Amino acid sequence: MRTYRFVKSKRKTVALQITRDLEVVVRGPQRMAKRDADRFVERHSDWIEANLERQRRWNTAHPEPDDAELARLKEAAQVLLPERVEHYGGVMGLTPASVKITAAKTRFGSCSGKNGLCFSCRLMRYPQEAIDYVVVHELAHIVHKNHGKDFYGLVESVLPDYRQRRALLKKAVD
Repeated sequence: MRTYRFVKSKRKTVALQITRDLEVVVRGPQRMAKRDADRFVERHSDWIEANLERQRRWNTAHPEPDDAELARLKEAAQVLLPERVEHYGGVMGLTPASVKITAAKTRFGSCSGKNGLCFSCRLMRYPQEAIDYVVVHELAHIVHKNHGKDFYGLVESVLPDYRQRRALLKKAVD
């Protein structure tokens, strides 16, 4: 039996996660028994193995930056990203409340409920087309706080090739 971490929460369904550190996490409802989690892991062993390998490839293609590289990425992001936000904000007729640069590991960008945009400096490791996609994606969240049809319609109206641009963010995984 594969080792895994079992996390109970108020959710109604069971989910599997593979972390960057190659840990298998099972998230399940409060009342779920450990033996049921064991069976779930066993039934999904093929998925687990495939996604562990996928995460290993991702880790190899995207090693953690050292402090010097992280500083360079932050500096580049602080110059480029506000300029791209201003450009696409003008195209879309949108102005964020703020633009912040972080070193977030798990997401390239986010939009707060108060329309502040936040971007990870790690985005600077990707091509300009991918960077612009993330900028437009987060700006679109100012209007649509979800990933529904209208949200993607807005993104597509600015970047008709957004699917190809988004794929650049995942390219090293496959």
